[in-house]
Amino acid sequence: MASPLENLENHLEMFIENVRQIRIIVSDFQPQGQNVLNQKIQSLVTGLQEIDKLKNQVDVNVPLEVFDYIDQGRNPQLYTKDCIDKALTKNEEVKGKIDAYRKFKNNMLKELDETFPTEMTKYKAFREGDKY
Repeated sequence: MASPLENLENHLEMFIENVRQIRIIVSDFQPQGQNVLNQKIQSLVTGLQEIDKLKNQVDVNVPLEVFDYIDQGRNPQLYTKDCIDKALTKNEEVKGKIDAYRKFKNNMLKELDETFPTEMTKYKAFREGDKY
């Protein structure tokens, strides 16, 4: 038996196919096709009712940005890839900042040690006793 998510997915796919068929019928509308169009529209309504029933069986949170992707005509499946790419870029930026601060700290400690050797010895002794 299909899981609730698979069931919802199947209904969505059928709904999308139904919308595609309606688009084809409407784009080249012929009066003799009115009954078929009416059946497709009724099927569309029924499909929406089924999807509405199934939605409560599935707990899926979709980020609002995905809808922006769809509105822009982009593939929503690329959203995850773009998020990962952004995270990697941000990770590299943060890693670069951390490395820069480490170098700054090491240079600062070296300069302070050369300029204030007595105070730095006391500081290092204090820091050693401060470690848990």
